[in-house]
Amino acid sequence: MKLARRILRSDTLRRFLCAIAASHIRLVRATGRWRVVGAEIPRRFWDQGKPFILCFWHGRLLMMPYGWRRSVPIRMLISSHRDGQIIARTVAHFGIDTIAGSSSRGGGAALRAMVRALERGECIGITPDGPQGPRMRASRGIVNVARLAQVPIVPATYSASRRSLLSSWDRFVLAWPLASSVFIWGEPITVPANADEAALERAREQVEDRLNDITRKADLLCRQPAVEPAGRDTPGTLPQASLESTSGAR
Repeated sequence: MKLARRILRSDTLRRFLCAIAASHIRLVRATGRWRVVGAEIPRRFWDQGKPFILCFWHGRLLMMPYGWRRSVPIRMLISSHRDGQIIARTVAHFGIDTIAGSSSRGGGAALRAMVRALERGECIGITPDGPQGPRMRASRGIVNVARLAQVPIVPATYSASRRSLLSSWDRFVLAWPLASSVFIWGEPITVPANADEAALERAREQVEDRLNDITRKADLLCRQPAVEPAGRDTPGTLPQASLESTSGAR
């Protein structure tokens, strides 16, 4: 723990760690055998220049940069804390910009920035269970963004035949080189502009269920045991929690 805190506090060590992480991602992608399921789903939006919200669990973050079409602009919602800076600097190696926000700081500003980016035609990436959980449980924030910007939510996930599961709250999937891997896209989820509280909750449940379904499928295809969601009463903070009470973004 002392070493981890030292790394988080040192800008030089953080930069070095991010470079190592980016190199590992490139190595896994270059040496692995990758299969994509549902590739036509994002392609339809990309080819038409239509923005959407990319949705994936925090524990499946590692290989997401290689599931994305490099020419399509995307910005990820990342915690403004030091650990979030590590993620931001790592994905920057792949041309991905970020929006800083969390449940405790910058929630309203992050919401407005995401809606403006989507209105400009950019896509947004959100981990609806980050930065601290509960694991694989979606917060309400993502459906509020989709409602305000009137863009669909598209879930995605990956798994690998050679991997380690970290003991972190999200059971982070660390894929290894020379793996047979799969990347799965799920069907889009739309949220009506006039959605009431009940409709927003149904949409949130749909995001959670669909994302968990394709994540279990990815693990099964790679012959890996499924990672189960945390209990619904598991304590944790959600990065979009403060966005739920925001009625306007412009």
